[in-house]
Amino acid sequence: MTPTSPRNDDRTPQPFVAVDVGNTRTKLGLFVERAGGAKLPPPERELDFGGQERNFDAISTWLAPYQIADVAWRIASVNRPGSTRLIDWLREREATDSTRFVTRSDLPLTVSVARPDMVGIDRLLAGVGANVLRAPERPAVIVDLGTAIKVDLVSPEGAFLGGAILPGIGLSARALHEFTDLLPLIKMEDLSHPPAPLGTSTVEAMRAGLFWGAVGAARELIARFRALNAAEPQVFLTGGAAPNVAPLLAVDCTHVPHLVLGGLAATVRGERG
Repeated sequence: MTPTSPRNDDRTPQPFVAVDVGNTRTKLGLFVERAGGAKLPPPERELDFGGQERNFDAISTWLAPYQIADVAWRIASVNRPGSTRLIDWLREREATDSTRFVTRSDLPLTVSVARPDMVGIDRLLAGVGANVLRAPERPAVIVDLGTAIKVDLVSPEGAFLGGAILPGIGLSARALHEFTDLLPLIKMEDLSHPPAPLGTSTVEAMRAGLFWGAVGAARELIARFRALNAAEPQVFLTGGAAPNVAPLLAVDCTHVPHLVLGGLAATVRGERG
């Protein structure tokens, strides 16, 4: 029996799915607007999948009892082939009228860099999310520990000021394996817990270098961004490796797993007034 879609009356905003199409993973969050709740509410439910051939058919099961055309779709992407495949999939299911790409011009965010059009939309959405969460008089440092590690700075006035990008743990692991003759591939799940810093074998030394190198880079960038500000920045962590890294940064920080999707949701709320 096919589930019946929930019905909305004129007083109920249409539910929407926020989509973050990254280079290795696609993340979706279903948002149903409700009165009250957290400043940056988490999605009602999330779907996270990866690989080159992303199984979009799993979305239908995940979204039930809503149908694909019942909800609005807001898509942010740094992966053009991945987002094109998703749009084609939605078009086949008659969701085109309710589907929009979110671009920099849609965001409630001042971008104070030389080329705002060249900044990844995921970094900017994290900035929107940080602006919702931070105290008004304090800057924010955002550490996104994903495929790439991104450490960005938001001013006390809420402007995105730029930051630093470096290879994530998984990307660095693949580079060590692919560009050497003998080094094995260290999988991300092998780094679920902090390794000993002194590796007594090649594999242990690689684990130590990959993990503690990422932690050290994040620590150093946070320290240098803190030095640029008179007020103490709030530090927000997001991304797949964030839960393991957060306790090791020697600075108070807040783990916000849905920071990018939340920034996208905040943008949609602003769009709706």
